[in-house]
Amino acid sequence: MSEKHSTDVVIIGAGPVGLFAVFECGTLKMKCHVVDTLDFIGGQCNALYPEKPIYDIPAFASIDAQDLIKNLEEQAAPYEPVYHLGQQVVGLERIKEVPSSAEKDSPIIAKGNSGNDGYNFIIKTSKDTEISCKAVIIAAGCGAFGPNRPPLEGIEQYEAGGSVAYMVGAKESFRGKNVVVAGGGDSAVDWTLSLADIANKVSLVHRRAKFRCAPENADKIKELAASGKIDLVVPYQLNSLKGENGNLEAVVVADLDGNKKEIEADHLLPFYGLAMELGPIANWGLNIEKKHIDVTPHDCSTNIEGIFAIGDICDYKGKLKLITCGFSEAAMAAHAAYPLVHDEALHFEYSTTKGVPG
Repeated sequence: MSEKHSTDVVIIGAGPVGLFAVFECGTLKMKCHVVDTLDFIGGQCNALYPEKPIYDIPAFASIDAQDLIKNLEEQAAPYEPVYHLGQQVVGLERIKEVPSSAEKDSPIIAKGNSGNDGYNFIIKTSKDTEISCKAVIIAAGCGAFGPNRPPLEGIEQYEAGGSVAYMVGAKESFRGKNVVVAGGGDSAVDWTLSLADIANKVSLVHRRAKFRCAPENADKIKELAASGKIDLVVPYQLNSLKGENGNLEAVVVADLDGNKKEIEADHLLPFYGLAMELGPIANWGLNIEKKHIDVTPHDCSTNIEGIFAIGDICDYKGKLKLITCGFSEAAMAAHAAYPLVHDEALHFEYSTTKGVPG
C-alpha cells in the first residue's frame, strides 16, 4: 500500500547541500520532504569519509565530515523536515500544464491543473511513496555513486577481507598498520595527511609528481615526505597485489617503463573518484550533459519550470565543486522556489531579522 504525502518542496538528496536547502527553505516558510537512496542522511560525507577533515566551510578551520552533517541536521531540525531514506526517486509527474513548447517532448506527464490544490508535481519512490509538491530541488550530488575500482587481478578477495577499502570509517583501525594510499586528488592527499600520525607507515602512490589538491596540502605532502614521515611513490601506478586468504601483504607498483617494486602493506586505499549514475533523473527531460544538469546560474533553475538543481550534480559556466558553493546554490534555489510555493513575490529579509522557530 502506497504512502501519500503533500509538502511545499521535495529535495532529492540528503547530503550536506540538500540538508542546507532544508534550512534555507524553512527560513522562507516552505516545508520540505527529503528523499535519499541511502539509509542515513549525509550522502558521501557519511558514506565514504565520515572522519575526513573538510577545510572549505566558513568559520571552521577544519571540521570532520560527520560533524558537519550533524551540525547541518541540527540546523534544519527546527523546520521539521520529513526524511524518506533508503528509497530512490523513480518517477516524477507534472500535474500542472506544461508552460512552453520547448517542454512538450518531456517524458514528464502533463495532467492538467484542476483539483490538485496548487501542487505542481508528484514524486514517486521505489518504496511506493508518493509526494505532491510545488517545487523540486535536486541535490543528488554524484547521483547513485560507487568507487572507481582499480583493475587489479584478484582484488575482490582483498575487498572481502577488508584489506582493500574505498572509504575510511574509523582512522583508529589503521593505527600501527602499513597503509598504501593510491591517487592524486583531494581524497588521497587528505587521507595521507590524516593517517600519517596514526599508521606505522603511509605510502602515497601516484602516476606523476603533481597532485590535484589544495596547494597548501601539496606542500604538506612534500614536507612529510622530506622528513621521512610518509613515502612518496611517484611516478608509479598500481600493478598487482600479494597476500593470502584475503589478507594483503604487499602492493606491487610499476613506473612508466615497467620497472616494478613491492611496498609492504596491510591495507590499500585506492581513491580514483566515483562512478556516477544519474538513474531515473536522466529520463526526466532535463538538459543533461556529461551526467550533469545544466542550470541558470543566478537561481539554479533547470529547463523545466519548478525544478532546480544544486551542488555537484548541477553545472554552469564557472561552476566550482565546493561544498561552500553548494550552500550558496541552495539559498538561490530556495529563494527562486518561493513564488511557486507562496504565489507571491519574495520580499527578502536577512536571517538576523527572522531568527529560527523556538
